[in-house]
Amino acid sequence: MSFPFMDRWRPRRDDAEARAERYPGGVGDPAGLAEVLGECALLRGRAADMGVELDDAPESLSALDQLPPRWRDDPQEAAELGHDAGLYLGSVIVASVAGASWELLRDGRPFVRLASGRELDVAAVGRDWAAQGAPSLWQVYSEADEG
Repeated sequence: MSFPFMDRWRPRRDDAEARAERYPGGVGDPAGLAEVLGECALLRGRAADMGVELDDAPESLSALDQLPPRWRDDPQEAAELGHDAGLYLGSVIVASVAGASWELLRDGRPFVRLASGRELDVAAVGRDWAAQGAPSLWQVYSEADEG
């Protein structure tokens, strides 16, 4: 049984398919997607608690790399913070590396495509960074900036 008013509150199971159809091979509203992906509320909150302002500039990635990894004590927080860190990394790359753009996989996962055609799974990079500290966010940004 379908209740139309419920569709506004909960996503349908085929939501990822709908996004893939809406954004085949790209993103329909790049600015809107970039804004949503760049929110990273958990990461921004933890960084602010430690005196680091995330201003979407490449230099802020280096500041994140210098934070003491207190989140590693809580696996759930580490996973969520890592995901946010990856999205923040992607936002910085898209905003400052010429030709970089957000793209969505068919399942709705975001990744960054560089002008060279190289694809970066920034969420996976962020999770590795949060769990192990490597690769550094600045290093990944630097490699993306080189092409």
